Amino acid sequence: MLMRYDAVIVGARVAGASTAMLLARQGMRVLMVERSRYGSDTLSTLALMRGAVLQLNRWGVLDGVRAAGTPAIRSTSFYYGDEAIDLKIKPRDGVDALYSPRRTVLDALVVDAAVAAGADVCYGVRLVDVMRTAEGRVCGAVVEDPEKRMVNIAAGIVIGADGARSTVAELVGAGMIRTGRHASGVVYGFWSGLDLVDTHWHFASGRGGRGGLGAGAIPTNDGQTLVFVSTASARFQEEIRSDIDAGYQRMLEECAPELAARVAGAERSRSLRGFAGRVGFFRACHGPGWALVGDAGYFKDPITAHGITDALRDAELLARAVVRGSDEALADYQAVRDELSLSLFRITDEIASYEWDLDTVKKLHVQLSSEMNREVEALVHLVRLDREPWATQRAGLKASA
Repeated sequence: MLMRYDAVIVGARVAGASTAMLLARQGMRVLMVERSRYGSDTLSTLALMRGAVLQLNRWGVLDGVRAAGTPAIRSTSFYYGDEAIDLKIKPRDGVDALYSPRRTVLDALVVDAAVAAGADVCYGVRLVDVMRTAEGRVCGAVVEDPEKRMVNIAAGIVIGADGARSTVAELVGAGMIRTGRHASGVVYGFWSGLDLVDTHWHFASGRGGRGGLGAGAIPTNDGQTLVFVSTASARFQEEIRSDIDAGYQRMLEECAPELAARVAGAERSRSLRGFAGRVGFFRACHGPGWALVGDAGYFKDPITAHGITDALRDAELLARAVVRGSDEALADYQAVRDELSLSLFRITDEIASYEWDLDTVKKLHVQLSSEMNREVEALVHLVRLDREPWATQRAGLKASA
């Protein structure tokens, strides 16, 4: 039997599930398919920037984040060598704190919200191919279910929310339209007993001609703190080649000695995880009968911890375009995504070079903060969009960005 949906979304994490939730709330019949298990973990910086918290609050999901015991972060500290800058999270736009939920918490909450809105979800399902009309337009998906059976699913649109190595992007031939130049290697672990209530971001310029370092401590669920250390991919490979634990401790001591001392007295809850780095990119994120969202369409280096915020923002932009129901609307989605993202991408790529001195990286963070504030203004503007024609909407978003 041929299954039929208005939209099939490949990937049921924050980008895919948010898109599904918003489409289902508009009365569309939506199916999410996901290879992994419900509530499974994934590589992530966890941090939600103000824009992400604003959206989760507006969607009614933030209460679940709080109920899961995710600590409210009301200040953040930046350390440039010996210089410390403490910043309070100013209440505005309905946001009085930031949060960094474990992905086991956040992904499940957004999926639950999508299902509550009427979307369907199937786990353990792998995308095999896309279906096309005689004219070449994507009109559905071919998937393999957990029993290894092939299932055809007809759909008005197929949305790839399946990560940077997106199978949807490969099958539809989504081309790269911009790439970065730099990539961070990151090692992180979860620690109990640090008793940190706010986020801490550390930066150190390189020694002996080697690249700089970044480190951070991000409080999350169950009394744990994610502690990471990052550097340019080449140095990352050199430092962790033979011993990831020793390389992690060595880099952490160089970048953030006081944090390293606290970590030495804490309890690690699981093995360290490493990410060797990936150069950022923009892909074309729409075509006849298909679209991409989240890391499938746009990925930038994790050093600025903005990936989840990107995913939630673009999920809303895409959902609005899909509801409009035209190829022109999807083209506008890509244009607005790019207008809101290019400066953030450029700044992040410069930070990910690790070729800066401390004065330079501090200036880059000021620029980053300014761009994130402009992004929030664009997200606030979205609240009014349903009452405005798209030409006015896009003009307002562009002005905000």
